[in-house]
Order: sequence, then C-alpha cells, then structure tokens
Amino acid sequence: MRRLRPWALVPVLGALLAAGSGSPSRSYPHSALLDGAAAYLLRWGRRGSALAFRLEVRTRGYVGFGLSASGGMASADIVVGGVEGGQPYLQDYFTDENRVLKKDPQQDYHLEYAMENSTHTILAFSRELHTCDTNDKSITESTVRVIWAYHHKDMGEAGQNYHGSNRGTKSLRLLNPEKAEVSSASLPYFDLTNKDVPIPDKDTTYWCQMFKIPVQHEKHHVTKVEPLIQKGHENLVHHILLYQCSNNLNDSVLDYGHECYHPNMPDSFFTCETVIFAWAIGGEGFTYPPHVGLSIGTAADPQFVLMEVHYDNPSYTEGLIDNSGLRLFYTPVLREYDAGVIEAGLWVSLFHNIPPGMPEFVSEGHCTLECLEEALGAERPSGIHVFAVLLHAHLAGRAIRMRHFRNGEEQKLLAYDDEFDFNFQEFQYLEEERTILPGDNLITECHYSTVDRIRMTWGGLSTRNEMCLSYLLYYPRINLTRCASIPDIMEQLQFIGVKEIYRPVRTWPFIIKSPKQYKNLSFMDAMNKFKWSRSEGLSYNELVLKLPVNVRCSKTDNAEWSFQGMTALPPEIERPYKTEQVICSSSSCLSCSLFIALLFFVHITASTIGNIGPFVQ
Repeated sequence: MRRLRPWALVPVLGALLAAGSGSPSRSYPHSALLDGAAAYLLRWGRRGSALAFRLEVRTRGYVGFGLSASGGMASADIVVGGVEGGQPYLQDYFTDENRVLKKDPQQDYHLEYAMENSTHTILAFSRELHTCDTNDKSITESTVRVIWAYHHKDMGEAGQNYHGSNRGTKSLRLLNPEKAEVSSASLPYFDLTNKDVPIPDKDTTYWCQMFKIPVQHEKHHVTKVEPLIQKGHENLVHHILLYQCSNNLNDSVLDYGHECYHPNMPDSFFTCETVIFAWAIGGEGFTYPPHVGLSIGTAADPQFVLMEVHYDNPSYTEGLIDNSGLRLFYTPVLREYDAGVIEAGLWVSLFHNIPPGMPEFVSEGHCTLECLEEALGAERPSGIHVFAVLLHAHLAGRAIRMRHFRNGEEQKLLAYDDEFDFNFQEFQYLEEERTILPGDNLITECHYSTVDRIRMTWGGLSTRNEMCLSYLLYYPRINLTRCASIPDIMEQLQFIGVKEIYRPVRTWPFIIKSPKQYKNLSFMDAMNKFKWSRSEGLSYNELVLKLPVNVRCSKTDNAEWSFQGMTALPPEIERPYKTEQVICSSSSCLSCSLFIALLFFVHITASTIGNIGPFVQ
C-alpha cells in the first residue's frame, strides 16, 4: 500500500488513531452501500444531539453527500470533501430550487479526519441533528433521502468537476435505534419461497402460497426474519405479508399457489386472517428484541401460514418468473414473551377515497377505544407493549403518523414518517417501548397528494389505489389481530348530491337511483363525474374526518370481538397535529468556535495506523 497522504483536523490524537485503526462498526453502528457497484459505503451513528458520518468511497477525487426532500439536487443540503495536495478539505453547501450549488455561509458539517490511499478516500465528519441554518435539513426519525456523488478529480479552484453518472439517491432512516447484535450464523432457519411463479403482464398481482411450518411439537422462537428477494426483482416485489391460517387444514392445501383475492381462490385461503409478519419494499431483515420472539411449534401457534406477495409490474413486462420469499431464523432457547401483530388503520375498501387534484388530503383510520377496551380488558388489563411499527401507504402517500390518545389526552406520537417514500417501507424500532392500555385509542393519519391525478383515488390493493395502515409489533401476544375502521359511505355520497340508491343492493359497486345526473351510475362513476375543485376537496376532507366509522375488531380464525361492525364516532382531536418544537444548535456558538480553535494538523503514515484496508467491505 502506498503511503497515506496527510490527514488531520482532529482535536485528540488518541481519538484519531482509534478512528483510523479500530473497527468502524464500534463508532458507526449503521451502514449502507449507496450504489450498486459497492463503490460508496456510508457508515453512521448517533452522538448525543449530533450524527457522525463516515464515507468510504472508491475514488481519489472529491466525495459528495447530501440530504434532499425529493431525492434530487433541488433544495438540497450538501457537503463535499476529499484530500487534495496532502490536505483534507470539507465544505458545507446547499442548492436552491434551480439546483444551483452555493457555499453555505454557516458551516455546520465538521471534519474529524480524512485520508486517502491508492484507491479510496475516507471522510469522517459530524453534524447536529437540528441546526439554526435555514439551508440545512433537520434530521428526524422520518425517512431521509440521501443523495451521493463522487468524481475522480478533486474540487479545484478552476471550478466544479461534474460527477457524471457517479451519483444517486437512497432512502434511509438515519435515526433508527441501534439494534441488538444477534448472531444468526449458528441458528437453524427455514425458507418460505415461491417456486417459479409466473408474473402476469399487468400492473398489480397478489400471489398467495400456503406453507406448513416445519418446526412442530415443541415451542421455539423466531428471532429474525430476512427477505429473500430474487436478484433483479427488487422493484417487482412490493411487499410480503405472512398470515396465520386455521390449524384445521391438511397438507392438500400445500400443493399449489394461486392469485389472491380471485373469485377462484381456494377456500382454505380465507382462513388466513392474522398477520404475523410484514415486509415492504426497501426494507431489510427484522431482528426481534432479546426478550421477545415469534412463537412457533405449539398448538396455539401457526402450523399453516399463507405468504402473500404483492408484485408491482407497471410496465406490463412479460415472461417474469419469481422465486422470492422469506427466511426465518429460530431457536429452542425461549425468550420471555411471545410477539403479536395488530393491523390498525383504515380497512382497505372503496369507502376510502381521495379526490383528484389535491396537494394535501388527510385520511384517518381508527383503532377505537371501544375495541381496545374490550380486547385488552378481557385478555391483558395491564396493557401490551409496542416495540416496532410499520407504516404503510401507496404511491399517493406523503406522510403517515400513528397518534396515541389516553383519556382524551394526546400522547407522544407512537410512530411517524413525514417524508414517506413508497419505495422504502420497513418496521421502525421504537426508541422506547410504548404501553397501550384498555380505553386508549390509536389513529393512523395518512397524508396524500393527488395533484397529478384527474380521477378519484380509491382504497384498494393496487399501488395506484391507496391504503392507510399501521402494523404494530408488540408483546405479550393477545387475541386481537385487527383494530381498524371504515368511514360511512352514504354521507360521503350526500356531499356530491346523491339522494337515493337502489335497494336491496345486488351489485358492487352499488347503483345510484337519484338524482337524475347520477341515475344508474355506480357510486364510483358518480364520484368521478362530480366536478372536483380544491375548495370542494377541502370541504369534503373536513366532512370525512368527522363521519361515523364502522369498527373492525377481529380475532384469529375469523372470529370477532362483540364491537365488530358497530358504529362509533371519531374522537374530537386537534387538527392539524402540532409537531414538537425542536431545539437547534448553531455552529456559530462560542463553544464551537473554541472547539475549532483547538484543532491542529497531524501527519500520520500508513505504518503508524496499521492495516486499514480495504476501506469498502
């Protein structure tokens, strides 16, 4: 290895040596490859009110890194650095709405060290989560669209060198709490994978396949679940749900898969109502906390499971064959609690609808206090403990919040994503477990934009339809699988002037009888015929949020709590939700100035540092 160039700007020599020669995973517990060629590795970790980054990039030129609301260059928060002429450099930039790169007068990214060898450049720097700089993007628990770029030349005085194709974007959750290190290398596992499933040349396909859990007669705990996505199908497989089915089935149901929600779908599939795991596009594997596991092997546990795979094929590509699925690691060493899953939010239905041309429309799904009072009161009066949440919507989704109320008082948000990305959906580990008590109520609040649509958007299974769901992972497991709601449809139709429908209802969607302009139209056609304006859409939104809801309160095996099907009024809550005020930290403060004054240059050779390669693993 060639001798390293000088690298410096660190306050303490010992810290520098530890950063250069120690394991990066100790200081940076999270990592992600940002490109397909494994040339750009990002490592990061929380340090109090700041976030520390380490970039390991296959270049000897400049390295760019940034945060962007859209994933593009417009209105982005950017830092550029490298090593040139033996000297490290790091500059804080921003771009305006026209993507013009400008030096930020307030430099909030602080270089810790930089080094370079014959193939790679390493940059380590930090930044406060919330600065006092309007040109910076706050770092929150929401999805962050990271943008990256690099060039084989440094940023010279002659001007900027365009990165060309060496650029990209990736959605991440930078403030995920650190996951407990659980080695799965020695654990047994089993795979649930589709076998040569032909994907139709249509935009949306739901494929269902029944499996039998191979571990029986003795209790075990699943400790980790990983997606097995066929190479090249990362954008085809949108989500995978795993359902528990009736234990009264026999092995004949294992012979074949079938398209879900199809008129000819096997009857056995209808016994599979309880979601026990959910994965969505962009997500990685999920590790259960050390005290919790997914129970398998006993009479109360799933023996037969249904794996539902949502294929998204908007280009109608022909001839696709898929073999994706899940891998489940398990152990006979039992944990203290069994995990459960509750599906909360809006029951997927045409009764959930969004007018066209709306820059902002809010839908709410209610896990009502009546449902939680009955289910928790009967099975767990002391409450359940939520440790992770998956927030789920489709293409029109822009933000999702899981609001939590107790005795009419709003608690801290259970989970949120104010920068929702349809292509990046995974379970969020909660920083602290949250207790849900009998009489609490939960609201899944979804924000949509339909400015690019000219027809109604309907609740449904296609990615062009919409959903508003939260999947809550919790312990200990109780007999509650769904806690959701459906808004009343007749009052929605009255908004557009519908007076009467044909009864008894014999067709779906049902047909309108009066007034004349809607006569013999389905309610979907009538809603599309209505002349929607933004002001009409806002008035409609206000109405829908106040409508009575039909409660869904379900048990396993298609059983129901007594409040299932009842009507409830939504609680009176503050709208819009008031976000918590953040405290920003200015890099222009006195302490920061003193810190910078203490920095000094240190020249370290490769022999001093020891073995630091390869940089990108």
